[in-house]
Amino acid sequence: MDIETAKVARLLKPGAEFAFTFDLGDDWTHRCVIGDEKVDPQTVLGITPGKPLPYWGWGAIPDQYGRRWADDDGQSRAPRRPSGPHPMLLHTWPAQDQVPPLEVAELRAAIATADADRFLAAVRGRDIDDVLHQVGAGLPMALQQRRGQAEAVTVSIINRLTWRAGPGDEVLAQDLLAHLRGEPLAGRVVPVDLEMLGTELEGDLTMSAGGYLNLRTGEVLDDSITDPAMVGQDAAVDVEEEPDRWLRFDRTGSREGWRDMAAFAQRQHDPALRERLERTIECKGAFGRFRDLVHQESLAEQWYTYSADRQLGRAREFLADQGIRVG
Repeated sequence: MDIETAKVARLLKPGAEFAFTFDLGDDWTHRCVIGDEKVDPQTVLGITPGKPLPYWGWGAIPDQYGRRWADDDGQSRAPRRPSGPHPMLLHTWPAQDQVPPLEVAELRAAIATADADRFLAAVRGRDIDDVLHQVGAGLPMALQQRRGQAEAVTVSIINRLTWRAGPGDEVLAQDLLAHLRGEPLAGRVVPVDLEMLGTELEGDLTMSAGGYLNLRTGEVLDDSITDPAMVGQDAAVDVEEEPDRWLRFDRTGSREGWRDMAAFAQRQHDPALRERLERTIECKGAFGRFRDLVHQESLAEQWYTYSADRQLGRAREFLADQGIRVG
């Protein structure tokens, strides 16, 4: 920090902002704010600095202890990378706080137990834009049990789906609107496990060419279930005996997964990170290299959440093309 900036910084009032540059060869410029409360530098930094020093923030800042984030103890995992640009880049920092991510495990538990109150608590005040299909799965239950509280959430999800316009988003928006209005869904309603269907649809083509959906129970089966040589004569299913009961589907392989990686790379705001992600998927071994990099960059949780939601959307869209809605 240059001497003049240090002098100015000492005169600033709490809450005031300033910027300074470290001459470390990378031309780093930091946007800072004076804290509202004084801190003990010996307690926070371990030293008595002779000039203003940053002591809290996100990202890699010059730190005499090698800390990578405020609470880095040298052993804990790095916190997940923010899902959007830091508010300082939007000229709204520090007044605007980032919305915390949704806890997917808590959401799934609330849906599994049909607990509308728990579901709504898990969703409110959280970043849900990458989990709209998972949130959408619980909204019919929430509308049935707590309509007054769930209506606003449902309208918000419908608007987000319409704006996002990803795989299956239009279908889910139509279904949620029907639930909101108390109207029947526009198709044959089957209790399909979308997660299982999505996995089977996009599975390894070397293992199986496809499978079957039981239109009565929603069960998803690999096509090996029809082969007595694979499962035994007694366990084999004769799909031709009840053709109206079974929907045949063919696997698509990994091409959609590759597109998900490309889309995830494109949404990164950091140009250098975006370029590294794009390079990992250019040739053979793309999936492994991409997986390694998102773990290295603390993006794994975001990536798996993002790709899972897109896979659910594609499964929903596939069913809609067959005249089927998820019940």
